[in-house]
Amino acid sequence: MDSGKLKSIVIGEIDSERRRLVELSRKLHDNPEVAFQERQAAGWLTEYLGAKGFSVEKGICDLPTAFRAGYGSGKPVVAFLAEYDALPGIGHACGHNLIATSAIAAGMAARRVVDEVGGSVRVFGTPGEELYGGKAMMAERGAFDGVDAAMITHPGGGNRVIMHTLAVQTLDVEFIGREAHAAAQPETGINALEAMILSFNAINSMRQHVKEKARIHGIITDGGKASNIVPAYSAASFMVRADEEDYLDELEEKVIDCFNGAAVATGAELRYKWGEVRYAPMLNNLTLADLFRNNFLSLGRDIPLGDTTIMNFSTDVGNVSRLLPTIQPLVSIAPEDVLIHSPRFAEAAATGDALNCLLDAAKAMAMTAVDLLTVPALMKKAGDDYRKGREAKS
Repeated sequence: MDSGKLKSIVIGEIDSERRRLVELSRKLHDNPEVAFQERQAAGWLTEYLGAKGFSVEKGICDLPTAFRAGYGSGKPVVAFLAEYDALPGIGHACGHNLIATSAIAAGMAARRVVDEVGGSVRVFGTPGEELYGGKAMMAERGAFDGVDAAMITHPGGGNRVIMHTLAVQTLDVEFIGREAHAAAQPETGINALEAMILSFNAINSMRQHVKEKARIHGIITDGGKASNIVPAYSAASFMVRADEEDYLDELEEKVIDCFNGAAVATGAELRYKWGEVRYAPMLNNLTLADLFRNNFLSLGRDIPLGDTTIMNFSTDVGNVSRLLPTIQPLVSIAPEDVLIHSPRFAEAAATGDALNCLLDAAKAMAMTAVDLLTVPALMKKAGDDYRKGREAKS
């Protein structure tokens, strides 16, 4: 069967499942679960894939809400990545309900290609994308070994296939001081909150002397017990970002110097811990990007390839892209003034127009799988692009 007929089949598969996919997306949206607590979401997604003939492994990589669903046993292996964690307080303001639905739709449809030409399709459930880097953990623990190409589509306020993202490292900071009555005997205390405020000010002063694309931002999570007690404890959570990992290493040292200086100035004891995983910058695969774009265009959706502009956010998809050919197109579901990680974007992620867009993205991903599974030269070219990209970054 030629690739044109196979593409028609995968489109038809998604269209025939539209009602169930709509229900699943809305159920995910209406029942948001934060990072590593996505028990219902993982259950619903694996139940759907199991009913479609996928073998399902739950709790992979020592992550209870991660999963691997496979169909077929041959090579090459094409994977789709599902995200389904929500943001605390504002639910699916990053549209992960749509990402998960499009990933399982693409995998479900692409299994028909495996039936005709061989190869394998996998859908990975990747929890904890927000803040904790579930894919980075899974990459370190071998989840993606043997996979030849991976795809995921992210909803946004604009369209582009290529996304150049920032590396990011999280940082948890504590200052330990000494309590005292803030009016009667303040001189006997050591103010842990002052140490934290000094650190914020030092970082603000440093910002004008870091590279344009670097980002440092944080929140105070504990600032003391009462206004009449000198705070003996303060805590904060930070994220440090840069467009290159070498510069992120350098920036991390400068950030800690800000906290060390505040500790010396106040006498408070500094304790800190960097996050266990680092989000890597995205290594885009031009072969996969071209294939996805052409397939998306064939569905009547306009999308540019993208350019070399660094986008000022981070994703753990970058860690997967350092292991194998990977793309994460950004497709528009809302006007440009509706920002990701906002309540308005959470509302947009529940609309029918948003789901229609992501289902078309699922079709384009499944059609790209048709290209890769039926034309060995394209898979080889994607691999060659990946190796060239890795060499350029090394």
